[in-house]
Amino acid sequence: MTKAPDFDLDAEEIITAAVEIFQESGLDAVSMRSVSSRLGVSPVPLYSRVGNKEALVDAIADRLLADLAPPSNEGEPWDQYAQRWARELRIRLRRARDSRLIVWSGRDAYVEASRPLVAAMRGDGFASDAAVQACRLLTWATVGFGAVETGAQPPPGGRRRARPGGDPGGIDAAEADTLFDLHIRYVIEGIARDAAAERTSARATNRKAKRR
Repeated sequence: MTKAPDFDLDAEEIITAAVEIFQESGLDAVSMRSVSSRLGVSPVPLYSRVGNKEALVDAIADRLLADLAPPSNEGEPWDQYAQRWARELRIRLRRARDSRLIVWSGRDAYVEASRPLVAAMRGDGFASDAAVQACRLLTWATVGFGAVETGAQPPPGGRRRARPGGDPGGIDAAEADTLFDLHIRYVIEGIARDAAAERTSARATNRKAKRR
């Protein structure tokens, strides 16, 4: 196969090669030199098309985390959608499987993924800033869980306790799934409780204002 000249190389080809190397050998194997070698070119055009190594790592993360949000269903309550949203985010984070790719919550992929969740909350009566705050809490909760989860080890000897996550020696995959659902449920219930209290307070304030 004849390699394209360096000047015909585009950023998407570079990112694709970097993702392949990451999936085969891990993030430490990704470098400007390893990617250029995979493509059969010198490292020089990589710097002009993508930037430095940090920019390349960001591009890998954005590729792996693209189109994160699941489609929402018509009439679906925000809390049900939020559960599905968080589960999908966790699945995609597992594909990235390296905390260096996922812990930066300011990634464009997270911002884009937040839009339908914010819209679902706004549709259920959340103020704009409250919806954004809630979405940020759910994102951080999921990203943080995913980052810790990448280093989790199963308990010695395959033992399991009646309470998932109750063994100080580690957790298995099924326990991690249970703990994640519990973790997100607690966050969602807290958001819902605060939203309800805020609405009750607002109604009380409005009633007092009308009496005056």
